Amino acid sequence: MGCGGILIILVLSIVFKQDFFSLLNAAGGVATTPSASVQDIQTGGPDPDQELKEFVSFVLDDAQDIWHRTLPTIGAQYRDAKLVLFTDHTRSGCGFAQSATGPFYCPADEKVYIDLGFYRELRNRFGAPGDFAQAYVLAHEIGHHVQTVLGISQRVTQLQRQNRRQANQLSVALELQADCLAGIWAHSTARRDLLEQGDIEEGMAAAAAVGDDRIQQMSGQYVNPDAFTHGSSQQRVQWFRRGLETGDPDSCDTFS
Repeated sequence: MGCGGILIILVLSIVFKQDFFSLLNAAGGVATTPSASVQDIQTGGPDPDQELKEFVSFVLDDAQDIWHRTLPTIGAQYRDAKLVLFTDHTRSGCGFAQSATGPFYCPADEKVYIDLGFYRELRNRFGAPGDFAQAYVLAHEIGHHVQTVLGISQRVTQLQRQNRRQANQLSVALELQADCLAGIWAHSTARRDLLEQGDIEEGMAAAAAVGDDRIQQMSGQYVNPDAFTHGSSQQRVQWFRRGLETGDPDSCDTFS
């Protein structure tokens, strides 16, 4: 199902207060979630996060559709990642993970892992509310998948093994590039008039909220740039903005 079809069904479900995705299940369409790329391992009764899951599913499909169109322009072919939604803890191709790990991408199984509770933490603890803040987080992790598809992550891992002293510096460059790639998806949403007033500010606030310096300060630590692994708030906003303004993967060279 295309992104437009999912968006239409989502709107119909909200307007008529009926789960039209369940009709697709009965027809042999999507399995247990709005997107076949989403694996939801939470089971049980009524799901209070259903609307959020449907939104995340739409962002996933839309971002991956954009990369299917974008990568051929630079001589590469995109392949879909999977999204795993979990609660408390899970096991990935990269090992055991808990909610405290935060959202992450595992190149070993090419899956993005998100505990939806992180979005509540992003809003309440980090002060970055809004649906576009949530979308930025997922777009960033999909950016890591793009890096895997292009072979960038593999080269960075090799360089880190060869030069331990530059391991953190290379990690920061990799993370900032993922922010820039997230900005490229945001650029596409702006061109298609999908953004609402305040969306860009929400994305910028989310990028700033998860800067290493901000997290160190919130933890009661001194700001230590040598310990950065993701970049400062200013750097993360800068590179997200770079992708947002240019829409060009060539502008996301954070390693030079």
